[in-house]
Amino acid sequence: MRVMVIVKATKGSEAGEMPSMELMTAMGQFNEELVKAGIMKAGDGLKPSSEAKRVRFHGQQRTVTDGPFTETRELIAGFWIWEVASMDEAIQWVKRCPNPMMEDSDIDIRPIFEMEDFAEADPQGTIREQEDSLRQKLSLQGSSVQPYLFFGGRCEEALQFYQSALGATVLMKMRFNETPDPTPEGMLQPGFEDKIMHASFTVGAMTLMASDGCNDQSKFDGFRLALSVPTEEAADAAFNALADGGTVDMPLTKTFWSPRYGMVTDPFGVAWMVMVPGETP
Repeated sequence: MRVMVIVKATKGSEAGEMPSMELMTAMGQFNEELVKAGIMKAGDGLKPSSEAKRVRFHGQQRTVTDGPFTETRELIAGFWIWEVASMDEAIQWVKRCPNPMMEDSDIDIRPIFEMEDFAEADPQGTIREQEDSLRQKLSLQGSSVQPYLFFGGRCEEALQFYQSALGATVLMKMRFNETPDPTPEGMLQPGFEDKIMHASFTVGAMTLMASDGCNDQSKFDGFRLALSVPTEEAADAAFNALADGGTVDMPLTKTFWSPRYGMVTDPFGVAWMVMVPGETP
């Protein structure tokens, strides 16, 4: 079951009194225990209601009121979302919590509604399906996409090239013969045992991943990496560095979306678009 664990506000928290270093350390250790136990899903402290807004609903009217709000006992100063087996388990964890305030305080534990609680009102499961879809979309909003490049046995050489051409920073490299688990028999082309299984590197603010792959058949096709740089001089330098030993597919030129734009394929077959962002209309 999921519960919201609510830290009630006090006169001190509403006055903006900050916790001591000792309390912050104790709460940090408690949160670490919650995370290690797999219980804590979210949690944060809240600023005083003097920095809050309240929206009152009355029919079609919406009235906004500025804080602070006087009913301290009804305000909250922080919260957690926990996944626990039972209310008893939640109680035991709360009892282990350091006093979150510098004065006497209260913590409420409120069960969170699950879709099963609405089964009678949703006999066909229509709302459940909608909620499941929304939950899936929400989880994907926190995802990220990173290019993963397979260099067919030339990864080491490629990393060195990007370090020189683009100022890349190699974050890590692991070879097939360095992995904790043995590579399945027959998976690697002979001679690939000391090739790079996985590497990551940055170009500017972007992190890319790379590998030699399991054989020399890797091929780049159907995509380009878009490299945006702040100045035309930087575009020229990056473009010429990538083109050294590669192929110029479209020379750098002025376009309606960029004062400097060109396409080039580097010596390893990776296709790039180099550009200076145009002005936002």
